[in-house]
Amino acid sequence: MRGAAWHARIACGDVVGSGFLVTGRLLLTCAHVVRERGRYPVTVSFPHARELGEVSATVVVHGGWAGADTDPGDVAVLELAVDEDVPLAPARFAPHDTAYTEPYPKLVSYGFPEHYDEGTLAEFQAVSAQLIAGEWLELVTWHGHGQPIVDGFSGAAATLPDGRVVGMVTAALGTSPEVRKGRMLPLDVLARYWPGLAELVPVAGLGDDDPRRLYDLLRRAAADPGAGHDPNRLYLDAVGPFGPPLPPGGFPSLRAAADYVRWEVPDPEALPRFTDRLATLLGGRPALPDRAAPDAATERAGPAWSPVVVEIDHSGAGPDQVTVEVSAYRDGRRRPVGARRLPRTGVRAYVQGRIDEAVAHLAPDADELVTFVLPREWLNEAVAHWECGADDSTPLGCAYPLVVTDRARHHSGRLRHQLRKKWQKLDTGGGVEVHRVECGTRERPPSLRKRLWDGDARLAGFAAPPTAARPLFEVGLNVPVPVLLWPRTGAPCAVHEDAHRAETARTDTPGAGTARTDTPGAGSPGNPGSPGSPGSPHADVPCPGTAFLDRLTASIADVPPAELPRHVMSLRLTAEAADEPERHWARHLQLLWDDPRCFPETGASLHSPVA
Repeated sequence: MRGAAWHARIACGDVVGSGFLVTGRLLLTCAHVVRERGRYPVTVSFPHARELGEVSATVVVHGGWAGADTDPGDVAVLELAVDEDVPLAPARFAPHDTAYTEPYPKLVSYGFPEHYDEGTLAEFQAVSAQLIAGEWLELVTWHGHGQPIVDGFSGAAATLPDGRVVGMVTAALGTSPEVRKGRMLPLDVLARYWPGLAELVPVAGLGDDDPRRLYDLLRRAAADPGAGHDPNRLYLDAVGPFGPPLPPGGFPSLRAAADYVRWEVPDPEALPRFTDRLATLLGGRPALPDRAAPDAATERAGPAWSPVVVEIDHSGAGPDQVTVEVSAYRDGRRRPVGARRLPRTGVRAYVQGRIDEAVAHLAPDADELVTFVLPREWLNEAVAHWECGADDSTPLGCAYPLVVTDRARHHSGRLRHQLRKKWQKLDTGGGVEVHRVECGTRERPPSLRKRLWDGDARLAGFAAPPTAARPLFEVGLNVPVPVLLWPRTGAPCAVHEDAHRAETARTDTPGAGTARTDTPGAGSPGNPGSPGSPGSPHADVPCPGTAFLDRLTASIADVPPAELPRHVMSLRLTAEAADEPERHWARHLQLLWDDPRCFPETGASLHSPVA
């Protein structure tokens, strides 16, 4: 304490209090000490540096104190009216929890009660780590005698015997022999009202440069708000799977997340992890230092998608009741986010509220993939058109790469094994052939099954929605074809309806029983009644299903299957931006994309089907 020239006497009108120098020209004190600043000047003097005289000061930060003894935010930052920093060493700080770490240390404050213009000392200690009303630590005098905390100590630094600051005295609670108590604001609460303090307070176990590095990174991130770094994801990445959950509502900014990790998370490694992850994001995603280098198999595995899974199943509680489970995959493990039994009409709102929460569980540099695992009869649901939320009308399919998959297929051991083998082959090449299932086809399901197996099909495109050719669509689901695409809307077109009627009439005529079984299908140019055939009343009308498959084939010709979710998202964005979105061929494109390697554990149900 002998060399602590940073202790200051603050005067404003008839009020005298204490303060302490924290930089070359900034001081901390209580807001109530300078409450008359509008009527009287604020002056600062340093009892250990009297040659400086009285220096005028202005309030540059106010904690929002409203005037009552128990109002929060009794903090003010003063700036000295000087051209250069005063020639005094500012206060040094201890880690923020030192004052209430067992055994509680003796604390000392330098105050200016009545008749002590030169100042005097008081000794005390914290009663407990428990905050009073989320704001103050309660203090009790170190001895039953000696100088109590009284008027004139407001704004004084609470210091350890070695002179390091652990808080600021704000109030006296009693001066009788029976009651000798006071209150102080600890450093983390002070930083709540003046965030600049956080950069001055060391972190236990870290060097002095570590906090400065963190806050330099936060300033860089704040200078580029369009970069879109998610504070919730960064927080969860720092605290790990067993750390404290997100506080209600999450974090409004990276700074808020960093402060929460610093002041509230007990894991000493959490803040360095937060800092390193943020540095990685701002530095262009270099490999993280604590992440093992990928092996050769991982490098061949295509994009490292991090799925957010929305799984819907019949609940068993009634025909209209379903179970909805939302989870996030990270580091090969599923992290449950929520599960609920709902009527079908309540699913959309529940999912909207949970996807954002699930995305926050992903690593900050992860490529998110929203995957709807649906009962077979739900596969044509317009989930890509569901809005992100009540306050965000962006379609989910335009906010994230979004795919669907069949629930029975997702949990089938046979298909998962066979699909893994297919993806190992897919990783070695570029685009793949589209095995087309044409509009109005007369191909039988066994024939299609054989064609898909014989052709080692990796992608099948359907010209019509599942309802128009259910048996053929189910073949596609039950054969290990990794990717299926189809238009969600539409019906067999007029030309193929005419062709079907003509073929039925022809096979009903005498001799129809000897008709060849290899007659060209209705989509063949040489078949009467087919599109383009002179005998068709719709000869000049193009088949929308055929047109869809033509456009689809051209669009994905050079796209690796692993990149299809991102490519389809781009198509959805283009369709939404078109002058007539409903007329864009990809407006209702549905993508079933199934790579079991993204879901290493499907897990048991999170929710009882009937409870």
